[in-house]
Parts: sequence; structure tokens; C-alpha cells
Amino acid sequence: MFAGSDCGGESAAAIYSLIGTAKLNGNDPESYLRNVLSRIAEHPINRIEELLPWNLAEELSYAG
Repeated sequence: MFAGSDCGGESAAAIYSLIGTAKLNGNDPESYLRNVLSRIAEHPINRIEELLPWNLAEELSYAG
């Protein structure tokens, strides 16, 4: 509705879901995204599950 287009809305929904999942798993969303974006280029595709929010929760946990 407010994303400008259907594609923009789908992109926003994906980002909001990722941020929400990071929060639910005890991650600071900014730290989580910064960590994943800095590692993803060299990360093997067959081990991508290692970068999911629940697998990085201990490494990036925050009190909040």
C-alpha cells in the first residue's frame, strides 16, 4: 500500500521479516544485518543456514 509498487512491498516484507526474526532470536537487527552482509560474499552457498538469525543468536546476542 505504501511501498510504491508490489515489488517494493514484497522487498519491504522480506526485510521486515528478517529484522523481526533477528529480534525474536535475541539479535540486534543492525548488528545481525551488518555481520551477514560483511560475510555473505565469501560464504559457501551450501552452508548458508549458518547465517540464519537463530544460528547467530549466541554470537550477536544483546540485552533488549
